Amino acid sequence: MKRKAYRLADIVARFGGRVLGDADTTVSQVAALDSAQAGHLTFLSSSKYHRQLAATHAGAVIVGEADAESTQLPRIVSGNPYAYFAKVSSFLNPAPQMLPGIHPSAVIAEGAQIDPTAHIGPHVAVGAGARIGARCAIMAGCSIGAGVTIGEDALLHPRVVVYHDCVLGNRLVAHSGAVIGADGFGIAMDEGRWLKIPQIGRVVIGDDVEIGANTTIDRGALDDTVIGDGVKLDNQIQVAHNVRIGAHTAIAGCVGIAGSTTIGRHCRIGGSAGILGHLQIADHVEISSFTLINKSIHEPGSYTGIFPFSGNGEWRKNAVHLRHLDGLAKRIKQLEQEIAAFKSTHQGKETA
Repeated sequence: MKRKAYRLADIVARFGGRVLGDADTTVSQVAALDSAQAGHLTFLSSSKYHRQLAATHAGAVIVGEADAESTQLPRIVSGNPYAYFAKVSSFLNPAPQMLPGIHPSAVIAEGAQIDPTAHIGPHVAVGAGARIGARCAIMAGCSIGAGVTIGEDALLHPRVVVYHDCVLGNRLVAHSGAVIGADGFGIAMDEGRWLKIPQIGRVVIGDDVEIGANTTIDRGALDDTVIGDGVKLDNQIQVAHNVRIGAHTAIAGCVGIAGSTTIGRHCRIGGSAGILGHLQIADHVEISSFTLINKSIHEPGSYTGIFPFSGNGEWRKNAVHLRHLDGLAKRIKQLEQEIAAFKSTHQGKETA
């Protein structure tokens, strides 16, 4: 199937920016600098890729103001080349349109309300009283619990599970294997045995949220677990009960967030970071990959807690020293006290 081509002038008219070079140059797809060919639009987001820019075979390129003269290729100049590239890529690669209707194999419980423009795929189960909004696409094998509300234009990829009474906003994207609203890990010890604490809260998700494959978001124990507007969650993230994540925060894969922690707006959390429970994370906080957060963060900024890797033998030697840091600190404090006493005595003799 031949792809539709667009002039750079047409793209700029839609997304802004300005064209340098031939504005009638046409592109039909996006590509990376090192793999782009004629008819492809690529981008330069960092000066460290100037060598790839010089060698690219792309038909056109998106650059920032600082790199406007770094190539003679037809180019779109933008204040944020990477974001501009993302917009153009979405425009050139729209999501497939799902035909409205309910597949014959779907099981729809009594009282469920499904907008006639929604797509309900094979073997989908929709519980009693659930509401599914306009133009939603619920793909094969999804399970939507009783009383669930899903806004408009949501896309649930195959085998997403949404437990009862959860609320999902407009334009949600949930990838395969995501589980929304499973019980939080609430247990109490009684006479040597664990008792399960019923988890009676919900998961409430705002608009424009994306949830990665096999990510789990637990329902609240008493209050709700809340995911704000525009939050982006990567694959295999664990969000425990009563967690609150502020709007437009992005979290990379394999992060674990323990219960009742609140994460602010516009935060960025690297892969495999761990955040303990009952903490407060301020707005505009960046947490590096593999960092463990064990106390609240009240000021915006970047936080890192990674021990640098080294050869195994060197690491073992350093680990031995780490075990003795407390004793070393006490010895240093004692030496400081002894030096201070010596100086005081010596100065007293000089004065006399």
